[in-house]
Amino acid sequence: MSVGLTVTHRRYVPFSHAHYAGNLVDGAYALGLFGDVATEVCIRTDGDEGLFASYSDVQFRAPIRAGDVLEVSATVTRMGTRSRTIDFSCVVVCRGRPTQPAGSAQPTQSESAAEVCDPPIVAVTATGTVVVPATP
Repeated sequence: MSVGLTVTHRRYVPFSHAHYAGNLVDGAYALGLFGDVATEVCIRTDGDEGLFASYSDVQFRAPIRAGDVLEVSATVTRMGTRSRTIDFSCVVVCRGRPTQPAGSAQPTQSESAAEVCDPPIVAVTATGTVVVPATP
């Protein structure tokens, strides 16, 4: 049985994906990453890429910004005959730091400064269902 199987990917968010002020990235970015980890789950459980059928819950909890390093995980919580229920999480594990503190005229670090988020910032969680072909 594959209940409990977890797949994790990490991804740097390039600045070309920022769509909004403050270098914010749209929430659909995380959903696309959930599709990627769900594909690997299906390959590992069934030897097929499968298809995403639905989300039963999506929660946008914190912003995702260009320059973030994301850790996206999928954990199988239920195995049906052809469907699999998966819990997803997208957390920010590293984030770029501003180049100068608010109200200061002098930068305190380089433009490329970044930090590890300790603890990681939970950005998006979801529960979804994937389907795979019937076993011959």
